[in-house]
Amino acid sequence: MNDKQKVAIHAAQLIQNDMIVGLGTGSTANYFIEELARKHHQQGLHVQCVASSIVSTIKAQELGLPVVSIEHISRLDIYVDGADEVTNDKILLKGRGYDLVKEKVLAKASDRFLVLADKTKLVSYIGQNYPIPVEVMPFAWKLVLASIEKVGGQAQLRANSAGDGLAISSHGSLVLDARFPDTISASELNHVLSSIPGVVEHGVFESLASTVFVADNGHISEM
Repeated sequence: MNDKQKVAIHAAQLIQNDMIVGLGTGSTANYFIEELARKHHQQGLHVQCVASSIVSTIKAQELGLPVVSIEHISRLDIYVDGADEVTNDKILLKGRGYDLVKEKVLAKASDRFLVLADKTKLVSYIGQNYPIPVEVMPFAWKLVLASIEKVGGQAQLRANSAGDGLAISSHGSLVLDARFPDTISASELNHVLSSIPGVVEHGVFESLASTVFVADNGHISEM
């Protein structure tokens, strides 16, 4: 069993009957969905699930988990997802996939947001290993790019996986992958990016994570 599986199974132990559970997206979140489905079928755990992406919706449905639409809820008991980067003060970088809007909506709406990570995700500052995804309205991408450059950042439109076109988010937006000097704090980035007109959402998740579980060679610690 690898670290991603271990941390996902650990988080699943915290799910109780009749909870509304938000399902994240990605390899670690998939392990959590699988363990939640096992507990649902083998232990009679009763939950309602809300998924952050079409991919997670399909996976949960295929495994027999009850899934409700995000439009039908006003809050969640718990949201469980991975992260691309995690700092010591629990600021996250997310959104290397295409559903960061739903991910941030669910994180904000949940009573508890549990983050699943392994030691490779721990960083000194946000943007250390990956660019910061900035989802933008298609007509505004050049204006947003200019605003990013004014504060010292650099960005480029994300290509699709085939490399023959542009990446399009699930909401029809374009994605700018942006890099900033490490002298700009994550809090400043959060404020700056949130204030740029034309930005739909961005990948800096500040003051949202309740607990971060970090797996390291089978040992799980808590932040």
